[in-house]
Amino acid sequence: MKSQTIRRWSFIHTWSSLICTLFLLMLAITGLPLVFHHEIDHLLGDAPQIKEMPADTPRMDLQRLVKSAEAHRPGEVVQYFGWDEDEPNGMYAFMGKTAGGDPNDTHTFMLDSRTGEAVETPSANGGFMMVMLRLHVDMYAGLPGKLLLAFMGLLFVLAIVSGVVLYAPFMRRLDFATVRPNKSTRVRWLDLHNLIGVVTLTWAFVVGLTGVLNACADLVIAQWRNDALAAMVAPYHDAPPLTERAPATRLLDIARTAVPGSEPSFIAFPGSRFSSEHHYAVFMKGSTHLTSHLLTPVLIDAKDLSVTAIVSSPWYMDALLLSQPLHFGDYGGMPMKILWGLLDVLTIIVLGSGLYLWWVRRRAAAGANVPQAVEAA
Repeated sequence: MKSQTIRRWSFIHTWSSLICTLFLLMLAITGLPLVFHHEIDHLLGDAPQIKEMPADTPRMDLQRLVKSAEAHRPGEVVQYFGWDEDEPNGMYAFMGKTAGGDPNDTHTFMLDSRTGEAVETPSANGGFMMVMLRLHVDMYAGLPGKLLLAFMGLLFVLAIVSGVVLYAPFMRRLDFATVRPNKSTRVRWLDLHNLIGVVTLTWAFVVGLTGVLNACADLVIAQWRNDALAAMVAPYHDAPPLTERAPATRLLDIARTAVPGSEPSFIAFPGSRFSSEHHYAVFMKGSTHLTSHLLTPVLIDAKDLSVTAIVSSPWYMDALLLSQPLHFGDYGGMPMKILWGLLDVLTIIVLGSGLYLWWVRRRAAAGANVPQAVEAA
């Protein structure tokens, strides 16, 4: 590789890395507890505890669960109901002052689907894990914070690509995984930086790209609302405001009949971001490990409970839905979480060593200029 080309790639690698490193360190540090958020919630006692009851205890009618949620949070409305994979008898309720309110103002708790009893979930509404999540998602800055992190993610991907380009000629001089013990501290750290960077290359690239996509989730959802959802509810464009809606009792039976072989993931109530003013939207998921992350919305008229649309999610929504569990290592149970955690720690070392190498090189360059300045004087 020509020296001029190497200098260009070195410039790209240095500055793309420097600009994003502090943000990436924050994301890597906050991402580590998020990988193990279920386990940390249990350790801190923040996981909702559902009472032990006989296995054949029947579940309550869905409309009665709506009433239970409203009674627990007077003056608020139900935005969503969601099912918990780890607690089959639990159902998450998301409530706010209005159906379409800011997601950050939503209060989340669990309902015992057999008794309607509300069980608070502290980690979903504040505390250590929520601080980690908000820092990781938007740094408490809303959409501007998300877009800034998306840009930092793109710089991270550029730093990875440029690092690979620079490492190729380096590998011609040394065997793979060589760390030169007799060299200076800077050279040893350079060898470790390169080695760990190559070992974590694929993981870092995948997590970086999925992180960019997740950071753009608001834009993806807005596109879905303006595109797919708008087309599904177009016949209701001139419909008068809904003054009374049918009970939610039969929603799940209707959705299961409409999409056989699937199970509900969550229900969006009328007026929320994932439905319209005139519809319940029941999002159904597949039965396999992969399709369980892909959702098919069933729009049900909130006045007479007729099914008005069943449309598969567009490719960009599928990409978002698949990227979220991949980003946090939620596909393979505890072994994958442990792997994700180890790779996260290694990435922190790569980022930290990169800062160290830049600082040492900068000091060395400044020191080399001192004798020249003295001689000139």
